[in-house]
Amino acid sequence: MFHPGQKLDSFFAVCSFFTMFFRAGCLSRAAWSGCRRMGNLTSSTAGGLSSTACVQYVQEVVTQNCVVIFSKTTCPYCKMAKNVFNEIGATYKVVELDEHNDGRRLQEALARMTGARTVPRVFINGNCIGGGSDTKQLHQQGKLVPLIEQCAPCCTASSSDGSGSGQFESTK
Repeated sequence: MFHPGQKLDSFFAVCSFFTMFFRAGCLSRAAWSGCRRMGNLTSSTAGGLSSTACVQYVQEVVTQNCVVIFSKTTCPYCKMAKNVFNEIGATYKVVELDEHNDGRRLQEALARMTGARTVPRVFINGNCIGGGSDTKQLHQQGKLVPLIEQCAPCCTASSSDGSGSGQFESTK
């Protein structure tokens, strides 16, 4: 089939590339520690949060903030959700999963907690309201502001590590 010197090196190089590409999805996370993969910065099993710790982290963040958006920086639906809260002047906490060392595990924990793995995952007053389209739809239906107004007093204070356009004030 191939004669010596006839592009055999190129053939093996292409085969090696495809082998490496396909193995990437099968190797353990520890083998890819510190490498960018699917937009998340992965961490090794030894240094990362356990799945239980990830669930606890999500619950803590959601409990301590009226509005929380678990997001990725490049996601257009995440930007849509943030824009809705900016339009109404609501303060919100953002956890950018693609910039978090345990972003992948946090996303897995969110999937177990909410039944959906997609981002954004938007929480108001401790309850997941869905994603970007759900947030926009609730706003268009006039149901988003009332949800924010129901936030517990502990959650309405602006947090130094949150994001958004400032303290929420009703426009009634």
